[in-house]
Amino acid sequence: MIKTLIFDFGDVFINLDKQGAMKQVLELFKHETLSDEIIAFNCLYEQGLISTEEFIAFYLENFPDLDEEDVLYAWNCILKDFPEHRLEFIKKLAKENRYTLILLSNTNELHIDCIKERVSFYNDFKNCFHKFYLSHEIQLRKPDNSIYNFVLKENNLNPTDCLFIDDTFENTEAAKQLGMHVWNIDETSQDIVDLFTAKKEFF
Repeated sequence: MIKTLIFDFGDVFINLDKQGAMKQVLELFKHETLSDEIIAFNCLYEQGLISTEEFIAFYLENFPDLDEEDVLYAWNCILKDFPEHRLEFIKKLAKENRYTLILLSNTNELHIDCIKERVSFYNDFKNCFHKFYLSHEIQLRKPDNSIYNFVLKENNLNPTDCLFIDDTFENTEAAKQLGMHVWNIDETSQDIVDLFTAKKEFF
């Protein structure tokens, strides 16, 4: 029986434009692909192992034609809208109090700061959860097993009582290997508000 629902954030609650953002970034940087060094650096930032100041300085040093405003635009253009019907969904779940609600997201400081500015109901959303874990704050990142084990241990959870919802296959597979039930949601055709009909076998 499912007792705990663990949600990702991006493309589960807030919409992302991953392909469009990558296209804009590559055009701005005048690159065909992102180098392994840049990808690794971005991951370190997402894990909170590099400060925002160091992150921006890295890009300004490697792309001298850009200014800080360019860097911030390139980094934040992935963020789109947060449909309010999803807020109402999680608020209803919180009010019913049938499940422990946890958010577990690979999210960095710049993105969260941008979301707080754009999404007027961010605090209402955050307050729906019993625990709200952002990778840069706990210095752990999906799909590493350590982040799932951290959540399970800190909340004294049995993995078989948990349903983990994420749009990234590698993340749900890692959780599945630890014994959790998973929903690898397809953000192009599915919506989190349909959880109890789309995954009725868990409830």
